[in-house]
Amino acid sequence: MVMANMSLVCHDPRSKTNKLIWYHGNPLKSPTALLLLQLSAISLVSQLIDVGLKPLGQSSIVSQIFSGMVFGPSLLGHKGLITSKLFPTRGAMLIETMATFGLMFFLFGVSVRMDLTSMVRPGKQAMTIGLSVFFFTTLTAGLSAFFFARYVAKETSLKESLFSIAESQTLTGFPVIACLLTELNMLNTNIGRLALSSAMFCDLLGISLTAVALAVMGNKGGGLRPAMAILSSIALVIGIVFIVKPAILWALNRAPKDKPISESFIRSIFLLVLVIGLLSETIGQHYVFGPLVLGLVVPDGPPLGVALISKTEALTSLVFYPTYLSISGLRTNIFKVGAQASWIVSSVVILSCTAKLAAVMAPAMYGDMPVREAFVLGLIMNAKGIVELNLYNLWKESKVLSDEEFALSVLSVIVVTAIVTPLIKYLYDPSWQYTAIKRSTIQHAKREADLRILVGIHNHDNVPAIVNLLEVSHASEESKIAVIAIVLVELVGRATPVLVAHQPYGSLQTSTTSTSQIINALRQYEDQNEGFVTVQSFTSISPYVTMHNDVCRVGVDKRATIVIVPFHKQWAIDGSIGSVNRAIQGMNINILDSAPCSVGILVDRGILRGSMPFVSTGRPLYHVAVIYIGGADDAESLAYGARMAQSESVDLTVVRFLLFGAENTKERKLETDLIDEYRQANVGNERFVVVEEVVRDGLALSVSIKEMVDCFDLILVGRNHQPSPLITALGEWCECPELGIIGDMLASPDLRCTSSVLVIQQQRMGTGKLMQHSIGTDRNQLLIHDVPLDEPERGSWRITMDRSSIDRAVV
Repeated sequence: MVMANMSLVCHDPRSKTNKLIWYHGNPLKSPTALLLLQLSAISLVSQLIDVGLKPLGQSSIVSQIFSGMVFGPSLLGHKGLITSKLFPTRGAMLIETMATFGLMFFLFGVSVRMDLTSMVRPGKQAMTIGLSVFFFTTLTAGLSAFFFARYVAKETSLKESLFSIAESQTLTGFPVIACLLTELNMLNTNIGRLALSSAMFCDLLGISLTAVALAVMGNKGGGLRPAMAILSSIALVIGIVFIVKPAILWALNRAPKDKPISESFIRSIFLLVLVIGLLSETIGQHYVFGPLVLGLVVPDGPPLGVALISKTEALTSLVFYPTYLSISGLRTNIFKVGAQASWIVSSVVILSCTAKLAAVMAPAMYGDMPVREAFVLGLIMNAKGIVELNLYNLWKESKVLSDEEFALSVLSVIVVTAIVTPLIKYLYDPSWQYTAIKRSTIQHAKREADLRILVGIHNHDNVPAIVNLLEVSHASEESKIAVIAIVLVELVGRATPVLVAHQPYGSLQTSTTSTSQIINALRQYEDQNEGFVTVQSFTSISPYVTMHNDVCRVGVDKRATIVIVPFHKQWAIDGSIGSVNRAIQGMNINILDSAPCSVGILVDRGILRGSMPFVSTGRPLYHVAVIYIGGADDAESLAYGARMAQSESVDLTVVRFLLFGAENTKERKLETDLIDEYRQANVGNERFVVVEEVVRDGLALSVSIKEMVDCFDLILVGRNHQPSPLITALGEWCECPELGIIGDMLASPDLRCTSSVLVIQQQRMGTGKLMQHSIGTDRNQLLIHDVPLDEPERGSWRITMDRSSIDRAVV
């Protein structure tokens, strides 16, 4: 029954309609079956639309709103047939209640991730941008609404609601910005960090203004009611900050430090969310107001923030959040939209977005940000999403917006997001800031230059292998080693990524956290090599999918020569694979693609040898091999191995594989000249040996490598090699492409060896293709510096083996 623009649904609770198909019943008469069908239909259509829009660079929010519009009066439900069967009025209350309930927990989870300190003290530039955006956009939107209101007929509701629509354009919701940056993998870029900080500060102003507006709009009776509503809202915030927060911290401090947060503690927090949501509704605020404030005072990150997010994220982010967006589309009826209202609302939205863009770009460019990046930042701050839709749904239920105005408001969210997202993808690529414009490799470095090694460490298990590698890298008075260590921590339970620079000097940290133990181990290594080694430590807390940005950013700032990161597999003591982390594998691949210098992936099998850091083993020699087939990456491996050979504790064997019958090729002569350069640089060093082995095919190469691996503690190999029949056939069995063909073979658990492996990729230059090493026809380009070319060879060894005839010749 429809009365006064309202639908009344009558339901007899005593009715017992048969819902089983076996008795010719209708399952959709069951609220549960109907709800499940609605969720399934919305999810399926949303996924299909998302697949179609992804190639166009669209955000998932567009496809999720469209999925609701498909079933709503704008498309399939226009004639009422689909809507009456799939989304009947009697079932609307259930799905809308479920979605709004889930939205409350979704926004609570978002606020838990937010850093309250960054929100209140965001930094000078972020605060300037936030203030500029809020006040300048508010002024422009208000003036534009005042101007265009003259063209609206007095009898229409748009004349009053236009000001509400205009002022909603001033919102810069932190949840919207965070979701967009996560989807674009820009969270820990410089622009992403600034956008998050600015949005948090702007959101603080926006939440305050919205709370006041809701208190006034919900109490129009006059008198002291609006004032009482505002005072009660302030009292709720004070109670959460000064009563609830200390109680949570007190309970958290009493919880066992070495155990996860108890289930009873988690249940208490969730109960608190429900109670505070009820209080918000009682005092005339929106039900998400209290949970949003509560989430801000809950400590983010581990242990409590992580526990809360892990309990709610999957259900709220993957079910409730998309359902709420779809319901907004389901309520949208584009056939209610008139031409006059369309151009008036469109003009207000365009002017407001332009004003916000200018309000972002002006202070950003004043802070020396390039015009292109300032424009991208302005586009990000113009993003719209769940915050605006929540407000529009509230205004529609409160009769502030009519069906026409609600449809225009939702369409404005879709159109702005549909324009902004692909523009950001087109104009900004985070990897551009790491594009190499000069060489930063071991091979091309001067002999007296410091070796600047950036090492990534995930946990304390990585430390012994990293320290071993640093020890054999030969720090000396002539060529010191500068270690830049980044402890890599996955971002869980907070929204803002963090890159922390630790103090380079001082006493060891007394904290028992894993990060502190790693930093202490590196400081001890520095102390034991005082004068030859410096260590600077960082901690990156970021999602794995964007963690490479922090690694590359530090690599650029610190002028790293090589980045070394652990392999994503760890060995167990019995020789089997103990753990596999595919997220780390993805991060390693991203580093290989974006790094501004050479990259090494360290496959650590030290546990199979029972090794401790090299400084404490007391071993006379550390056996290192370089597998050389040819190419830029092998040249980089050779350069690193040659540096190691300068240490009296290391002996180096360069194993060069030659293709039978290719003796007179130009490439072999150039490679031979390069190796001869290194041999001449190591005259008098009997720990530098070159072994040349002639093989006919990939099978012989594989057999030879398998026979030699257990003779060495560490094997260096290039990731890619020059085209050769030796490796073409072997590529069919490559499991880990980030290691290359030979590296993948050496890292295979089927090999049953105990040697650690360092797979090296030489720096990629700005073209995005592998840099060709400088082994040209001009001998002045050869890369060993300050070596007399005419000095007689002595003290280094060269051995040639012809596997094709099983003969052995020693030169």
